[in-house]
Amino acid sequence: MVNYFSSDFKLGILGGGQLGKMMLYETRKYDIQTNVVDPNAEAPCRIACDHFEQGDLMDFETVLNFGRKVDVLTFEIEGVNVEALAQLEKEGIKTYPSADTLKKIQNKGIQKQFYIDNNIPTAAFERFDNLEALTEAVKTEKVGLPFVWKSTTGGYDGKGVSVIKKAEDLDGLDDSECIAETMIPFKNELAVIVARSASGEVRTYPVVEMEFHPTANQVEYVLCPARIDDKVAQKARATAKKVSEAFEHVGLLAVEMFQTQEDEILVNEVAPRPHNSGHYSIEASYTNQFEQHIRAILDLPLGNTDSKVGGIMVNLVGDENHTGEVVYQNIEEIMKMDGVTPHIYGKKITRPFRKMGHVTIVNKDLAEARKIAEKVKNSIKVISKT
Repeated sequence: MVNYFSSDFKLGILGGGQLGKMMLYETRKYDIQTNVVDPNAEAPCRIACDHFEQGDLMDFETVLNFGRKVDVLTFEIEGVNVEALAQLEKEGIKTYPSADTLKKIQNKGIQKQFYIDNNIPTAAFERFDNLEALTEAVKTEKVGLPFVWKSTTGGYDGKGVSVIKKAEDLDGLDDSECIAETMIPFKNELAVIVARSASGEVRTYPVVEMEFHPTANQVEYVLCPARIDDKVAQKARATAKKVSEAFEHVGLLAVEMFQTQEDEILVNEVAPRPHNSGHYSIEASYTNQFEQHIRAILDLPLGNTDSKVGGIMVNLVGDENHTGEVVYQNIEEIMKMDGVTPHIYGKKITRPFRKMGHVTIVNKDLAEARKIAEKVKNSIKVISKT
C-alpha cells in the first residue's frame, strides 16, 4: 500500500473554495500533503494546504501542469477542464472522480439523458440549443406551461434554474443550451450521498431532507434523518446506489431526488464531490463526508456512515441587502445555544445569497433540533460593515 501519511505523497485539489477547505481539515488530521489551485488568490483553501497556486480551472495547460505535480488528483467544483483530466489519466495520474464521470455530469442535458439511457427514474425533459428554440416551442405549445428551465452548464446555488409559469418568464434568461423539465408536485426534496472507493467498496449515508429558500432557490435547511417512511428511505438509498453504479464514480456522489405524492423516487441531479447536503455529517456522523471522500479516492477502507445523533444544517448566506466586507452579526448569541457549531468559510466579501458559512445543530430529538435551527436562522445575520 502507498504510504500517504507523513510522506512525500501529494494529493492535488482543483478548486480552493469551502469544500476544499473542509477537505483539508481531514488531510491535516492524517498529515497528507496537499496542492491546491484556484482562480482566487484569497481562496479559503490558501491558508490550509501545503502548496497553493492561482490559476484558471478551465484552462487546459493550467490543469495539466498542476496535475503533473501530484500523485492523485480530485476536485471540489465541477467547472474544471475535462480534456486536461483525460490527458493526465493517460499519463498515469490517478484522477478521481474520472474525466469520463465528470463529462457525463458537467452538462445537465447529457446528465439527464444518461438517466434515461440507464433506466434511472427522472422527470421528463426536452433539450434546446438556445433560448430562442425554447421560446418558439412554448409559443407553438410543444412545451406546456409550467415547467422548470435549467441552463445545461454553469448553474450553481440556485443560479441557472427558473420556474417558468408564463411565456414572459423566459425574458432575460441566459441565451444558452438549456432543458425544459416537467414540474414535479413533490412531497419532499431528498438527497443521499454515496461513497465509492477505487476498489469498488460502496457505502450510502442516511437520507436527508432539504428545505429550500422560496426565492433564492438555495437550500436553507438540511435535516438528517429525513422525516420520511422507512420504505421510502430504503428506496431512496437503493436508487442512489444504482446511480452510483451507473456512473462508476470514485469518491463521493451526492444524489438529489424528489419524493413524489405517490412515494416514487425521481433523480433530480448529482454532484461528484462533497456536497451541501452532507455538511451535517461533520458533527453528526461517525465518518464525515470530507474524510470519506479522502478515504475513497485513496482506496482506504470506507468509514461508518451512520449518524451518532440527529443533525440539521443551516446555510449562512449573505443578506440580500448587503455587499462588502463581511460581519457575522450575533454569532456569539448562537454559540450560547447547546449543540450549535458555526463554520465560517473564510470569504472576506459578502454578497446577497453568497454562501458564507453554515451552522450545524445536533440533538437526539430532531424536532427540537429543528426549533433550534429556526432560532439560529433568525438570530445570526451575514451583513457588510456599514
